[in-house]
Amino acid sequence: MIEAADASAENLVRLLIRIPYFNDVEYYDNLQVPFYKRAQLTAADLYLAFKGCGLGYFHDLDNLTIFADNLVPHVMRMDQILIYEETLCTRIDAGELIESGSRQEIEIRACAVHVAELLKKEMKVLGKEVTSPELDYLLWNRGQKPNYKAIPRHRTRTVFY
Repeated sequence: MIEAADASAENLVRLLIRIPYFNDVEYYDNLQVPFYKRAQLTAADLYLAFKGCGLGYFHDLDNLTIFADNLVPHVMRMDQILIYEETLCTRIDAGELIESGSRQEIEIRACAVHVAELLKKEMKVLGKEVTSPELDYLLWNRGQKPNYKAIPRHRTRTVFY
């Protein structure tokens, strides 16, 4: 499958989403919202594992988005980059389940992707270009710190993250 992607992360994602557990698409009203978290993460992890060479070389890795799950939006919330409605904060802080595919869950993930794109643009203005996978890894690793782990992140039962 990797060879069939022809060194394209986007092609690899297209191939992977044929497998149900990689086809991470939600519906927001009548709009399809493709997240493809696991499929994109697979391409990015191959890149890291092979140091961008051989099976890990992708000429378009910068076309991926962040890997929208529950940790990256949590870090953005804790850093006050994403501001949630008070009722949503109360639910999350109480450990209440946010249903997979619900408006709130889709909004959390979609807003995190959008904010990441805005952060990338701002970093470019500041002279530091960063890919979405690099930004995702930075935010994900930040979320491993004790002060981030001390506050609940949104809980959702899903196979996609």
